[in-house]
Amino acid sequence: MQIVELYKKFLSLLKHGEGIAPLTLRLYLAPVLMQAGYNKLSNFSDTAAWFGNPDWGLGLPFPEVMVALAAGTEFFGGALLVVGLATRFVSIPLAITMFVAAFSVHIQNGWLAIADPSSWLANEQVIASAEKLAKAKELLQAHGNYEWLTSSGNLVILNNGIEFAITYLFMLLALLFMGGGRYTSLDYYIAKRNGIA
Repeated sequence: MQIVELYKKFLSLLKHGEGIAPLTLRLYLAPVLMQAGYNKLSNFSDTAAWFGNPDWGLGLPFPEVMVALAAGTEFFGGALLVVGLATRFVSIPLAITMFVAAFSVHIQNGWLAIADPSSWLANEQVIASAEKLAKAKELLQAHGNYEWLTSSGNLVILNNGIEFAITYLFMLLALLFMGGGRYTSLDYYIAKRNGIA
């Protein structure tokens, strides 16, 4: 019985920190999404060409409208996540954007975002990357300043799989159900002022 009482006290203490988890999700996602939106906005015509081209792009209808919607959702939705305003509402279009990205852009590359041939999730494309990476390193060691080139980190091959998009999608789904967070979001104070929280 004492264990149950201790557990109840533990849960009571945790309740005051409920807003920390949504806050961390929001603050992690916001710069990622805002940067993605900014990239689309700053390269609008190239992005629209890629969105619309059926041969080497996505082949989406109304590419300019689609870019504007995706970029606006990511940039302004990310900004709203920073302060925790309309978190549940903005999580819906952001989650849809991540779903579309995962299954229209990244799915053909498999799961892995970074090519790791030793992974059990490695597909043929990732396995083939090992030889290409080894050759690139060999060329750079022979003809470049390899120490300088790798001083910021290891050379890797971007596989561009669905790993990141799906992770962001799941984080946004968590925010949809948790909200912006107790004590840590404008949503909480707006709801409290209106007698909802």
